[in-house]
Amino acid sequence: MEMHASGRTWAAATPHTLATEAASIAFERGGNAIDAALAAATTLAVVYPHMCGVGGDLFALVQQPAGHVVAINASGRAPAGADPAVAGTEGGLTMPEHGPLSVTVPGAVSGWEALHRQGANLAWADAFTAAIAFAHGGVSVAPDLEATLAEDAGRLLTDPGMAEVFFPDGRPVRVHAQVRQPALGATLQALAERGTEVWYGGELGERYTQGLRALGVPIDLADMAGHHADLGTPLRARFAGVDVLVHPPNSQGFVLLEALSLIERLEIDPDPLGPDAGMLAHVLRASARDRDRHLADPERMRVHPSTLLDDGHLAGLADEVRAAGAGPAAPRTPFGDTIALVTADAEGRAVSLIQSLFESFGSGVVAPGTGVVLHSRASGFSADPAHPNHLAPGRRPFHTIIPGMLLEQGALLGPFGVMGGRMQAQGHFQVVGRLVDHCDDPQAALDAPRWRVEEGRTVVLEPGLADHEDALRRLGHDVQRPVSRHVFGVGQAILRVGDTLVGGSDGRGDGYAAGL
Repeated sequence: MEMHASGRTWAAATPHTLATEAASIAFERGGNAIDAALAAATTLAVVYPHMCGVGGDLFALVQQPAGHVVAINASGRAPAGADPAVAGTEGGLTMPEHGPLSVTVPGAVSGWEALHRQGANLAWADAFTAAIAFAHGGVSVAPDLEATLAEDAGRLLTDPGMAEVFFPDGRPVRVHAQVRQPALGATLQALAERGTEVWYGGELGERYTQGLRALGVPIDLADMAGHHADLGTPLRARFAGVDVLVHPPNSQGFVLLEALSLIERLEIDPDPLGPDAGMLAHVLRASARDRDRHLADPERMRVHPSTLLDDGHLAGLADEVRAAGAGPAAPRTPFGDTIALVTADAEGRAVSLIQSLFESFGSGVVAPGTGVVLHSRASGFSADPAHPNHLAPGRRPFHTIIPGMLLEQGALLGPFGVMGGRMQAQGHFQVVGRLVDHCDDPQAALDAPRWRVEEGRTVVLEPGLADHEDALRRLGHDVQRPVSRHVFGVGQAILRVGDTLVGGSDGRGDGYAAGL
């Protein structure tokens, strides 16, 4: 979709039609890319409650007109009461994927505030207008939400708050049915009127943590009051003459940069459907193993991110790839339910924002009295005391979220983002390759078929890729077909072409790209 008008250019792409509309309205009211991203993010917290919300985390990259790019880390930490001795399962080496012990301090709201402070034109409360209206007035159930509720009904029905809103008669709400979330609407109203202080240590935070205590979640008001978003500098690497920027740890963004650097080092075709697809799968497997060896809270990592991207380290990974994936098998890869959104404006601002509950409806728990769905990011920790990602109070977990930005000769080329849990680096890898190396427009790059590297030597192919099975098998891959939704991610992207912005919204989602 191409978007251009004389004197003013803006674009927005999100995975839900109402979020894209909220971003468009923000632009029309005099807002910039920051305002549009905020309006979309808060709206998605209501209309895509299985993917993201007040109880989740957020990472973002913000490009300023002067060219400076800021990385916003709004991921929460493990509470002071976190106890790895009781959290671990399966012999103490893995974390619970759902339930009270999978919850960390929610960071998304602090990320919204940090984003607003990067130069929003509109007032803070304006970012919540659409979200509050949808929470109180109701919103039509999107196809993706309906499918998630049906798939996870057995788990979600055990939580009273979840059952009340999404299973009113004991059965999951159906597509196009109206869902109202008045408790969530009241929470959003309080945030709009009184700011983030009411959440991080104030009256709303007290109500939230009281509800958590009743559920056995070890987060108290001091944990909430001690939270803040951090601003940092993105990691970057050159690929096909373009600078690719990603969020630093505890994001897994460096995995994408490793993979892009490896294909240039190995001089293989970056086309995910080209003759070297089997080698690309080995590249992704090697970089995933590297992630699982090293990624942790940046204060606890034993290897600096710059070392992971230097020539010596990349040479070692290249040797792994040449050995056709020798070494331990990649671990099980959770799918993850997340949203990516992108915005850009005529002045050169751009936002790539990803916010998440992690897996569908996160922990599967709604905090009583708030309507807030709790995320499950503590499941990203390791219960292994020997691992740098070991669960401990005050630490941030391994995080799958990777917002991205492309720069060409120092100027904005465009923001991009692909959701999909630990598959995010793989999804980004395939989309960026098409955006940059093959000069595809964003819509074509996002809609092209994708594949996914799984544990061991498994490669899962999206429908339509049967012709590539033999080539992958010849290189030792076990080819399979998908058995679940979202295994290939849902992405958004914008490219600047001269004075024109060209946007795309992944057809796997429920949204679209808009602009003027």
